[in-house]
Amino acid sequence: MKAKDIMTKEVITIKENDTVEEVIKIITDNGISGVPVINNNNEVVGIVSESDLIYRDKELGMPAFVSLLGGYIFLESIKKYENKLKKKVAYKVKDLMTTNVITCHEEDDVKEVANTMINKKVNRVPIVNDNNKLAGIISRLDIVKTL
Repeated sequence: MKAKDIMTKEVITIKENDTVEEVIKIITDNGISGVPVINNNNEVVGIVSESDLIYRDKELGMPAFVSLLGGYIFLESIKKYENKLKKKVAYKVKDLMTTNVITCHEEDDVKEVANTMINKKVNRVPIVNDNNKLAGIISRLDIVKTL
């Protein structure tokens, strides 16, 4: 069985410039746990999940540093801290979304999709076609239904 045989074809999506409040409404109104972010060419550029939204309530804490000769040496990447802070205070989807999106192809075997979900620890996988355009989405529930 192929991914295209079990995927949801009518995918609820959002755009990078949508607001976080719009995403929350879409997720809660539709009873879904995540939504792909697409560009104007219907290509997947990100994904927003409940985890991304919950992240906004996470305690960040200041990055560890050492004071030396009147200056500071940070023990972790300032850029990493900036990204965490940006995600925490996000107003637009582009600041909140996960950009390293795991996708599968519509011709992939369902077992391959299931392995990807388990190995990458994701709950849903956008499915793309030969043109790398969003064709559907598969959730863990979709995999369970095929058993």
